[in-house]
Amino acid sequence: MKLDLILRIGTKLLLPFILLFALYVQFHGDFGPGGGFQAGVITAGMVILYALIFGVKAAKRIAPQGLVERMVPLGVLIYAGTGIAGLWLGSNYLDYSRLARDAPYGHELGIFAVELGVLITVAGTMTAIFYAFVDRGR
Repeated sequence: MKLDLILRIGTKLLLPFILLFALYVQFHGDFGPGGGFQAGVITAGMVILYALIFGVKAAKRIAPQGLVERMVPLGVLIYAGTGIAGLWLGSNYLDYSRLARDAPYGHELGIFAVELGVLITVAGTMTAIFYAFVDRGR
């Protein structure tokens, strides 16, 4: 792919917009379609596109395999920790109303934390699956 100048430049131009769209989907997930799962897949797709155009070694410099493998349990811990925080504050598991003094703000904060955990887990899982398939052929 080193000779495909148009693909390399086009990809470099598209990557920031792909990341921006993933962030839009993440932050808009409270109000409409979208959220952590979709944003995680878009983010992983960005890393996969980078790997396809610039090579897996270059992608692993940007998103190292160790970091990708740590993202999966980190996202689950964020998700579960948000629910446990509700338990510690005297409400039900994943009841966000007590996460802040104002119940609607607590709901917004809790949903954002859960969706962030989902984003981290899904992006890590999809990227790890891609790395596993790529490394299988070596």
